[in-house]
Amino acid sequence: MLPYDVIQFLGGQRESGDDVRIGNVTAAIAVANIVKSSLGPVGLDKMLVDDIGDVTITNDGATILAHLEVEHPAARLLVDLAQLQDKEVGDGTTSVVLIAAELLRRGNDLVKNGLHPTTILAGYRAALKAAVAYIKSSIMLPVSDLSDDHLMQAALTSMSSKISGKEGDFFAKLAVNAVKSVKTTSLADGKVKYPLSAIHILKAHGKSSLDSYLMESGFALNATRAAQGMPTCIEAPTDGVVKIAMLDMNLQRHRMAMGVTIQVTDPAEVENIKKREMDITKEKIQKILETGAKVILTTKGIDDLCMKYFVEAGALCARRCNKDDLKRLAKATGGKVVVTMADMEGDESFDAESLGNCSAAREV
Repeated sequence: MLPYDVIQFLGGQRESGDDVRIGNVTAAIAVANIVKSSLGPVGLDKMLVDDIGDVTITNDGATILAHLEVEHPAARLLVDLAQLQDKEVGDGTTSVVLIAAELLRRGNDLVKNGLHPTTILAGYRAALKAAVAYIKSSIMLPVSDLSDDHLMQAALTSMSSKISGKEGDFFAKLAVNAVKSVKTTSLADGKVKYPLSAIHILKAHGKSSLDSYLMESGFALNATRAAQGMPTCIEAPTDGVVKIAMLDMNLQRHRMAMGVTIQVTDPAEVENIKKREMDITKEKIQKILETGAKVILTTKGIDDLCMKYFVEAGALCARRCNKDDLKRLAKATGGKVVVTMADMEGDESFDAESLGNCSAAREV
């Protein structure tokens, strides 16, 4: 480490002690003052204008802080705190910033009165444990004991600061029903869980926000049929199910790999090579269809040759699907996302166990 006089000679600056602590507290309070007036259901909206002139009007704390160019390290911690709260909980972003800033301000006052910072931190930790213990013993209730009215009120409170707050009753009911629809009970310990990752939100243009609806016992994908000749609806037979193949690979005409050179002396062999390429593609499609798959979804492309075989088989295909959506669909239908058809022997095969099951598939 360079001595202090060398640091000063190089143009650096060193701060320590009370100056640093006061500067950190001041920066945190400055960030909190920005979002203080937007707290609560009657909080004021903020108009944010960026460098290129885009205007954002919101009273959501995480959104406001995300648009700020904060350079101070202590103030940056509050911005990261709000973003983490928004990611983990989805609400209370302004509250955590205000509480953190107020704790820092009160702690700084205690330091001025002669208390050591370590003692203040120990007191905060003890208060945290006492607060959590009180919440668990006196306030916290199992979700199963709450009525729909309690859940609606919680959803309304969370949405009051969002852009959909005016239609809070509609979206609160939609959100409560969506969470209740993914209720799962663990077979091991009997605990009830509501996995939010199982809820898929599909955004589509063209209608009012009040036209949103919950598809119960179903899953929606933002995709269309790959060809007009494919059926728009496939219903399961009375004693069976519709099988879904979820792929993460291209369904296109087989081509020679890069760097492969073929010398042809007979022009007739060129046509044989093209025919074999088509046959390889057809064999791959046939292996998928032979497993009973009637719905084929892929994250990559499907060319006209493959679509021809699917149309002839009466299958419903969609291409360029979102990979995360396919993973959710695979989990919901009991299938798997297939990345390759290659097996351990070097051949190509399609395992029927990777197919998902549903009662119907239709384009709406």
